[in-house]
Amino acid sequence: MGGAAQVTVEFYGIPRHRAGRAELVVSAATVGETLAAVERACPGLADLIRPDGKLAPHYLLSVNGETFVKDVRQALSPGDHLLLLSADAGG
Repeated sequence: MGGAAQVTVEFYGIPRHRAGRAELVVSAATVGETLAAVERACPGLADLIRPDGKLAPHYLLSVNGETFVKDVRQALSPGDHLLLLSADAGG
C-alpha cells in the first residue's frame, strides 16, 4: 500500500464503553498502526496489543465486517472500517 490511509475504528460493547466513544478515525497503514493509535487516543483500551505485538485475546477485530483478523501486519486501504468487539461471551 505504501502510505497511511484514513481508517475508521468502530467500537462495540465493552470496547465502546472503555473507549468512551462509538468510533475513531486514524491515519494508519496496517492493523497494528491502527491499534497503536487507538491505544494513544483511548487510554481505556491500553491493553489492545500484547507485549508480543499481537491482538489481546479478549478482543475481536473485523475488517469491514467481512473477515476477522489477528495479524497486526495486515495492510489497510483508505476508507476501511475496523470493528472492535469483545471476545467475552455475552459481551
